[in-house]
Parts: sequence; structure tokens; C-alpha cells
Amino acid sequence: MNKHATISVLFVCMGNICRSPTAEGVFRQVVAQAGLATGIRVDSAGTHAYHVGEPADRRAAAAAQRRGYSLADIRARRVRAEDFERFDYILAMDRDNLATLIGQATPEQRGKIHLLLDFSGSGSAEVPDPYYGGASGFERVLDLVEDACKGLLEVLRRQASV
Repeated sequence: MNKHATISVLFVCMGNICRSPTAEGVFRQVVAQAGLATGIRVDSAGTHAYHVGEPADRRAAAAAQRRGYSLADIRARRVRAEDFERFDYILAMDRDNLATLIGQATPEQRGKIHLLLDFSGSGSAEVPDPYYGGASGFERVLDLVEDACKGLLEVLRRQASV
């Protein structure tokens, strides 16, 4: 990967307190472990403003911490119009948020928007929302996100070497 080029990735769920901060935390670590932290910018946001300014859900943060990821510095924010210009990849956790993002983007920006699990080998299409469930839901989110983040990194490496 060209050390001078910066690729930017935005992970998006509904409220930006469970799935997208988990993806941000996991991908930041995957990128850092690959030695690419200066070449890939990572952020997360929500399609709705339910939790703006709040930290990650305590259950998401605890599940992430058990696997060695920190979500401590992440605060919920809502997707802004400028995000569609600033980010190279805008990755939705599910089809509902994907549709919302596509509806907010211009036709030229829509090619940046994908489902996160498009980069996964899991066979799943969506990262399920664990908010109203038990602890196992947060573990499932981590399983899916870890797999997809590894796949995403490989795609970004191939793209940068072209």
C-alpha cells in the first residue's frame, strides 16, 4: 500500500452505539496490526440521531474488550452530508441502513456504499442488531465483523497495489 495515500472507511449502523463502533474498533486494530494505521482512516456513524455523543453500548464495549479491542474513545454521531464526499468506503451493517444511505447519497456517491458483509466469507448478508438481545448477540456481531474486516483489509491492499 502506498504510504502517502489515505483510504477512508466509514462504518454505519442505526444508532452508532453497537455494530458500527464495534466495526470501527476492530478495523482500527486490524489496520494497526498490519502497519497501515497512517494510510487508512477509520470512523463510524449512525443513520439516526438517537444516541449522538454517547459512548458505545456497555455490552458492545465489554464484548470487544474481552477480545482485545477498545471502543472507549468512540462517541456516537450521525452520518453527515460531507461524509459521502470524505469517505472512500461507506459500509452499512444491514439492508435498512444501506437503503437509508443510498437515499441520502447523490448518484455519483452511491458506488462507495456497500454492506460490510460483502467483504466477509461468512455467507451472511447482514450484521444483526444485538441491542435488544443478550450477550451472545454481541459475540455474533464480533464474529461477523472480525471476518469482514480481514476481508476488507485484503481488498484495500489489492486496490492500493494496482
